[in-house]
Amino acid sequence: MIRLAVALVHYPVLDRAGETVTTAITNLDLHDMARSARTYGASGLYVVHPIAAQRLLADRIYEHWVHGSGKKRIPDRAEAIELLRVAPSLDDVYASLGGRDAIAIWTTAASARRHVTTYAEGRSLLAKSDRTVLLMFGTGWGLAKSVLDDADVRLEPIRAREDAGYNHLSVRAACAITLDRLLG
Repeated sequence: MIRLAVALVHYPVLDRAGETVTTAITNLDLHDMARSARTYGASGLYVVHPIAAQRLLADRIYEHWVHGSGKKRIPDRAEAIELLRVAPSLDDVYASLGGRDAIAIWTTAASARRHVTTYAEGRSLLAKSDRTVLLMFGTGWGLAKSVLDDADVRLEPIRAREDAGYNHLSVRAACAITLDRLLG
């Protein structure tokens, strides 16, 4: 059985100037990434944010859809949002999954500055893994270098068509594409 969890990281991430920043939680990211995680069988969607007010927002979204009127109106959404786990740091996520040594951290690579793993190789590694894989996605302009350097696997970047002249997907779109390429 494949053991996979997804993390949506709001800190440490980069801004367009390459500085490490904290980004804001968005409702759409939580909904869409939870739905993608549920669709592909992930065990959880961890939302990482160091600011208590932002974690409270995520908790309120969870409560509305899992226990509140949202569940009555759209039960399928509740089933996806139930995967949501809110954490103040990556270390807290690691601890909840058994510690850093118990998990394999995977990221997607915005650029190929060092070895990257193809999705075909990733599917094979995932099928053979005896550890839970934590697939991390960064908000803003991507994960900070410290997070990328700690990754066990860096998946190849999602590339636009060469003639498009544009390549800036939302984190929720990147998550859905990545999960489909690994598990679809």
